[in-house]
Amino acid sequence: LSNQVYFLLSFLFAKVLLLACAEDLECVPGFQQKVFYIEQPFEFTEDQPVLNLEFDDCKGNNKLNFEVSNPDFKVERDGSLVALKNISEAGRALFVHARSEHAEDMAEILIVGANEKHGALKEIFKIEGNLGIPRQKRAILATPILIPENQRPPFPRSVGKVISREGTEGAKFRLSGKGVDQDPKGIFRINEISGDVSVTRALDREAIANYELEVEVTDISGKTIDGPVRLDISVIDQNDNRPMFKEGPYVGHVMEGSPTGTTVMRMTAFDADDSSTDNALLRYNILKQTPTKPSPNMFYIDPEKGDIVTVVSPVLLDRETMETPKYELVIEAKDMGGLDVGLTGTATATILIDDKNDHPPEFTKKEFQATVKEGVTGVIVNLTVGDRDDPATGAWRAVYTIINGNPGQSFEIHTNPQTNEGMLSVVKPLDYEISAFHTLLIKVENEDPLIPDIAYGPSSTATVQITVEDVNEGPVFHPNPMTVTKQENIPIGSVVLTVNATDPDTLQHQTIRYSVYKDPAGWLEINPTNGTIGTTAVLDRESPYVQNNIYTALFLAIDSGNPPATGTGTLHITLEDVNDNVPSLYPTLAKVCDDAKDLRVVVLGASDKDLHPNTDPFKFELSKQSGPEKLWRITKLNNTHAQVVLLQNLKKANYNIPISVTDSGKPPLTNNTELKLQVCSCKKSKMDCSATDALHISMTLILLSLFSLFCKSFPEL
Repeated sequence: LSNQVYFLLSFLFAKVLLLACAEDLECVPGFQQKVFYIEQPFEFTEDQPVLNLEFDDCKGNNKLNFEVSNPDFKVERDGSLVALKNISEAGRALFVHARSEHAEDMAEILIVGANEKHGALKEIFKIEGNLGIPRQKRAILATPILIPENQRPPFPRSVGKVISREGTEGAKFRLSGKGVDQDPKGIFRINEISGDVSVTRALDREAIANYELEVEVTDISGKTIDGPVRLDISVIDQNDNRPMFKEGPYVGHVMEGSPTGTTVMRMTAFDADDSSTDNALLRYNILKQTPTKPSPNMFYIDPEKGDIVTVVSPVLLDRETMETPKYELVIEAKDMGGLDVGLTGTATATILIDDKNDHPPEFTKKEFQATVKEGVTGVIVNLTVGDRDDPATGAWRAVYTIINGNPGQSFEIHTNPQTNEGMLSVVKPLDYEISAFHTLLIKVENEDPLIPDIAYGPSSTATVQITVEDVNEGPVFHPNPMTVTKQENIPIGSVVLTVNATDPDTLQHQTIRYSVYKDPAGWLEINPTNGTIGTTAVLDRESPYVQNNIYTALFLAIDSGNPPATGTGTLHITLEDVNDNVPSLYPTLAKVCDDAKDLRVVVLGASDKDLHPNTDPFKFELSKQSGPEKLWRITKLNNTHAQVVLLQNLKKANYNIPISVTDSGKPPLTNNTELKLQVCSCKKSKMDCSATDALHISMTLILLSLFSLFCKSFPEL
């Protein structure tokens, strides 16, 4: 079939719609034909008319304007649809939106292939759903409806018509689906008698772009007699959304001296309109650059991609000569392919010119002076440098090195992070008598390496002249600390040690006097002239002033300078132990029940303040027991412990058991002591130790002793 046949079919189809609507033939604002069918040609030829559209607002078509959904087509003032270039593929449909002062409407142009040709109007109803007409041979004809978004009142307004070929008396149309009886409800409705479909308010394509409704025919009782048939309603995009930059803030970096055309960053905007139309076709532009020096056009933005690139020579992109290393660009994104009618959105791009190390640090002078007193440490001079690079980078931060004049490592230099100055310090005290002058050679570099074509020059090295001032230094003990070993308990007045102190001020002739500085126990004295240390009291290794067998005292050596200087010497006396402490016994009290079955009364232990071998093994003994029978015995358990055992149960009383304990020193020392034994009555797990017969054994022993003495005095009796 030829194009003429399709035009004829379109005309017949429109005529059927007019008859079905039974509307008056007076002027109806809008397209006089809303749906067209054309055969897909091999190619749409540039500037050749495709078809003619007729629009009439019934009031002269003042300020009539056409918009085509495909940007490769346009509609002339006379209604001719033409291609703007040779096109081999235009899709399945074109939509044309017309708007004048008094009316607006939408027309649909369906493009079909050769296999979709039919010979009669009734066969058109078999075209696939892409054409908006059902496949089945139904009595309901529900062609797709196209509605521009953002229509102006009044509402409701008619947007299409559903036709039923069956003339059943009392039949009614019923519409359902999302937008009718499903949320959002009430957007569309249908005249149940005429089949007119109307919209009740303005639509927003960005909220919902398509509605799939169902229409059916019911009898007077509400029973479905035909359908349901799908009714597709598409919302045609209007350019009602401005481009938006959503990914800010936008910050880009470019290295100074970069070649022309270096990409800095990409700016991308978003447009909520239909991306297949010019409504969302964006173009980018730089509206403003701040600052405008050294060139008002430092950068360029690709209008399609949004890439920002440098357009000045590397010489102008010099951070050190710029007014500021930060540039701000106001970027505009405009839809409609950048046409004047397009909507715009703006954002600010911040571009930072990054520094590279193209300037070496230089000392502010070739020679620095410093003066320091001998014996003093700390910073003696700050070396200043200049560097034109960015202070926030390693291209500016200085690193100092002493390259000559520091064989004894007496000096160190560090960088002040705030000022970038070199802080030269004395870390080992200087001696005026050894050297009164020092000369250092110092170099300065950056943390970051210089770029290849830049090198460090003579200004990156400097000399520091240091003068050492003489001070009166205190005498020095040799050695310090001093150590000596002595036996404790040596006689008072014994010589411990003769100390030796010298004055480091060899160029001055001074005398030295000695004195005691700290003597915690008060045991020592020192000859102020010759430094001989002697004892003034007995040295006791067991004293609390002795730690780990060592007694520590401090002495002063004072020169005759003005003012005098003092040196401090430390003396450690290691005290050797002698057996001068008797062993002690523990415990000294024990308790036992008068009816006890276990007669092991107590385990005794012994300790000694002395050191081995003047301590254990200890010897435990009972003093001689008097009387007709023995009451207890003592048994050695080990080198430091023994056990006292009763030989029989005793009456309730307090008993004193004489015990001697002897250490292993040479000569040995013995401690005679008494163990107090309380014999108590025990009933129901309670011990009663009230001393009703206190010191029972002691009194008995006294009587026995007196009797024995009497017998010895009068043997003839």
